[in-house]
Amino acid sequence: HFQPISYLFILLICYNLKAQINFSNEASSIGIEAVCGNSLYGSGIAFFDYDNDGWDDVTIASADGDPVRFFKNINGNFVEQTLNISPNNWRNKQVNWVDIDNDGDNDLFVTSDTHSNKLYENLGNMTMQDITMSSGMLTDVLTSYGASWGDYNKDGFLDVFVSNRSTSIPNVLYKNNGDNTFTIVNSTAGIINTGMLSFCSAFFDYNNDGHQDIYVANDKIEYSNTLYKNNGDGTFTDVSAASGAGISIDAMSVTVDDYNSDGWMDIYITNDVPGNVFLKNNGDGTFTDIAQVNGTTFNSVGWGAVFLDADNDTDLDLYVSGEHNGSVPGYLSSALYRNDNNDEFSIINAAVPGDLAMSYSNAIGDTDNDGYPEIAVNNINHDNIFLWKNYTPITNNWLKVKLEGTESNKNGIGSLIEISLNGSKQYRYTLCGEGYLSQNSSSEFFGLGQSETVDYVKVKWLNGTEDIIYNVEPNQQIHIVEGSTLSVNEHRIPSISIYPNPVRYSFTINSKVDINSVEIFNLFGQRVLSVYPNSMHSKINIANLTAGTYFAKIISGDYSKAIKVVKY
Repeated sequence: HFQPISYLFILLICYNLKAQINFSNEASSIGIEAVCGNSLYGSGIAFFDYDNDGWDDVTIASADGDPVRFFKNINGNFVEQTLNISPNNWRNKQVNWVDIDNDGDNDLFVTSDTHSNKLYENLGNMTMQDITMSSGMLTDVLTSYGASWGDYNKDGFLDVFVSNRSTSIPNVLYKNNGDNTFTIVNSTAGIINTGMLSFCSAFFDYNNDGHQDIYVANDKIEYSNTLYKNNGDGTFTDVSAASGAGISIDAMSVTVDDYNSDGWMDIYITNDVPGNVFLKNNGDGTFTDIAQVNGTTFNSVGWGAVFLDADNDTDLDLYVSGEHNGSVPGYLSSALYRNDNNDEFSIINAAVPGDLAMSYSNAIGDTDNDGYPEIAVNNINHDNIFLWKNYTPITNNWLKVKLEGTESNKNGIGSLIEISLNGSKQYRYTLCGEGYLSQNSSSEFFGLGQSETVDYVKVKWLNGTEDIIYNVEPNQQIHIVEGSTLSVNEHRIPSISIYPNPVRYSFTINSKVDINSVEIFNLFGQRVLSVYPNSMHSKINIANLTAGTYFAKIISGDYSKAIKVVKY
């Protein structure tokens, strides 16, 4: 009888290890003090590195009478900043940090249901300028809630879909013209021009055809949710009914991720009436609600929701915020659902002790860059937000991936990231403006379990380019620049030669066309050298680089070529 007992003992040990997920509210202790006023249906939150210093900051939308609050992360502690944006002491909803002009810094978009939406351009070094009027965006009060960003026409500039919670004011799809101006394209694109009481939306590719579709959460059963299929020609088709995604509930959030790692993005939708919906993507253009089956109905008044691998054990867990503060028996205030890795989830609310507030938006980030995600939550009628610090024992490995587009948009929004662990795949899709009035970290988190090497990290960018990095070590953040590795869809520059290779100090490039730029990347996708020869013959000095393998991306006009270079 020894073997069965030992097997049971091992199972108990594994169960206990999985059960050790642990969060603690540390908002005040790490420097965040933001009284949450009484904001109708809550306000938004962004857990996003707005100044690109490598640390996830926190931005908090506000109730009437309070401004948007900015908390800068300095080595794991937060200091409030005052940015030079115009007075905005009205009720704000979504806060988006987004690079609208691909200049490398993050601009700011703020929605409101009591005031006009605002767009601020970052002129550099976090100097903000209100460009709402000149941008061509409407300055009327639109009762706006969510704003999600994507590049529906794949021109390299991020467009925005604004959700208006109104029966008379339609949602608005703004096309980014590439010059800091926007054009309303509802009619030409095929967007419904009647009010749908919409809360939120998300750009994502539900059918894996390479084009960004749009899913919209509509409040009240009279207005079923909408799934717009991108036709690839600048227009959309409403496939809500045919896909099974056109559910009729009091829908709040649009939370997108691949919970079962099959390469097809799924959708979790919260409900103002007990009974959330979990749409599993069947991979054939249709969805099936599996909330009852996998145990994630919540059975309370749900608002924000976010997928995260809380213990980095390789599967995605789910955190849901609720409107109840624990004072009504039988109604959950929140729920942390652990992924049991068999298409079922189980509630482990003991992992989030004292989570008792009227909570609405939530987002994930990493306060201390330890690779274990934290959760920020915006409440109402409460003395502070929640910042759920992840104290789960660090027994599993992790990887964080941050993208930088070159031909695609700078933020890398709309990219599909795939990793492999001994042949087992995980997928993440990059969004901007997700969940309920939320924005997650610009880094994508992957739990690696006990794996000590990632077979590869593959990025499929929105323009179709693919970058692959092999044999990646765990417990680090890698920065992948579009086109920095040998890409399957790269354009070939004719008649080019590079020598010597391997190289010790410098190599020479000869071409029959002028070479505009040469960028050198290491195996982690980090740019380590840039040269601009504008010549058919160029000598590139890499003497200061350490020995190793690099990629030289050679650009001439619209053509590019990546060549592996070995430095000894």
